[in-house]
Amino acid sequence: MADKRVVIVTGAGSGIGEATARLLSEGGHHVVASGRRAEPLRRLARETGALAYPSDVGEPDAADGLVQAALGAHGRVDGVVLNAGIGRGGAVGDLTLRDWDEVMRTNLTGPLLLLRAAIPHLLDSKGAVVAVASVSALRNGTSNAPYATSKAALLQLCRSVAVDYGRQGVRANIVCPGWVRTEMADRRMARFAEEADLRDGGVDAAYAEATRPLPQGRPGEPREIAEAIGWLLSPAASYVNGAVLTVDGGATALDPGALAFGFRIAPRGDEDSAASR
Repeated sequence: MADKRVVIVTGAGSGIGEATARLLSEGGHHVVASGRRAEPLRRLARETGALAYPSDVGEPDAADGLVQAALGAHGRVDGVVLNAGIGRGGAVGDLTLRDWDEVMRTNLTGPLLLLRAAIPHLLDSKGAVVAVASVSALRNGTSNAPYATSKAALLQLCRSVAVDYGRQGVRANIVCPGWVRTEMADRRMARFAEEADLRDGGVDAAYAEATRPLPQGRPGEPREIAEAIGWLLSPAASYVNGAVLTVDGGATALDPGALAFGFRIAPRGDEDSAASR
């Protein structure tokens, strides 16, 4: 890939996508930033020089238009960061088909459509793809069926690119973050704070409790995930293809069966239950 690369970043209006767009722009690269909300993208464009392209890449015409916008502005596509995603909860017997379809459309079909539009140009540039999945692609939690399934499928979609196009010079890798302080995670933590009666500490207390058992004992910051994405896009990762990189503070290194030796674990809702400590 050229020293100054042209990279499409989806979900760039906030969180990991925004941090990635800023990191790449700081490195002198050309960023084409996509997302459903126009104003955050316009702010990003003003502050970084990125090209803002508000769109819903779950629509075929939008995915094609995003690639054409990158080509029109810069004449090439060297990288794609598949970061746009949503979360919906539910166990298999409880979730609605509407939630299932919405999650799959955003988290899986959108990446497929964008990859289909971008592959010919990535072949020309011998470019790279990074998909932002989740530790939920590797480990599951309660009432997480649609999100975890979509992220596991995204992982294999990206690996399919690595396998099918690797000999032609295209690399595709996957980043699996754990808890990261983003708008989407903040909303989940706000609900957790209410459910766990952590109102005094709010979102900060919820993050602290959720990440206390982790080896690093804290949530990640979007920039930390962006650094991993930037490396995977770069020539420094030239022989990394089809890899799954966990950026999770050590979460997936833990044996859940050993947690009780270091923490007191009790069900919530019992009168004599206690928070993990």
